[in-house]
Amino acid sequence: MSVPFYDSGVASGLLSGILFGYVLEAAGFGSARKLTGQFSLKDWSVFKVMFTAVLVAAVGLYLLRLGGMIAGNSVYIPTLYLWAMAAGGLLIGAGFAMGGYCPGTSLVGIVSGRVDAVVFVVGMIVGTMAFAGVYEPIQGFYFAAKGPDAQRLPDLLGLPEWLILAVLIVVAIAGFVLGSRLERARGGPFTAEDVNGEDTSKAKNQNTTFNTEAGIVP
Repeated sequence: MSVPFYDSGVASGLLSGILFGYVLEAAGFGSARKLTGQFSLKDWSVFKVMFTAVLVAAVGLYLLRLGGMIAGNSVYIPTLYLWAMAAGGLLIGAGFAMGGYCPGTSLVGIVSGRVDAVVFVVGMIVGTMAFAGVYEPIQGFYFAAKGPDAQRLPDLLGLPEWLILAVLIVVAIAGFVLGSRLERARGGPFTAEDVNGEDTSKAKNQNTTFNTEAGIVP
């Protein structure tokens, strides 16, 4: 028995995109303010949502393999290139902190009508083109410090997968507790009113101006 998780058709991609976008917007990630709140430790929504997604995927794949629904080698595992991953992590982290978006959330921000998300996407496209332009000269660095092919944590640590998953669950619980305490201590997390406060204020001001000009007394 197998599950058609790898359908490359338009329908599956469209459905996945809609679900992914809905979850991001529902979590408030269409706002740069919500996202940068993670760096100030005032709002831990990014940690909570993303760690939950990682755990659901990891535990789900583990159970599917145990049940024989997917083959052990059916999930692609990229090869680690240490220096490229480290440099890329620093760059995307800096961009995340300054711009308040990642590639996925910036598109959600655009659909939500946020101008800063448009600026971020333009910068992302320019950065991608710049990387393509310098790719050949930096190939030596890009492919340096190559790790073993398709290595997973159980292979690296020599531990059973169930134990690693159990440790990750404990880390997630501890992170959730710590994050919630820091949120309360710092006056967070951001609410929907906080995230959309600027837009709401503009709408109220415009409505007040219209009522005043029309001679309507609230």
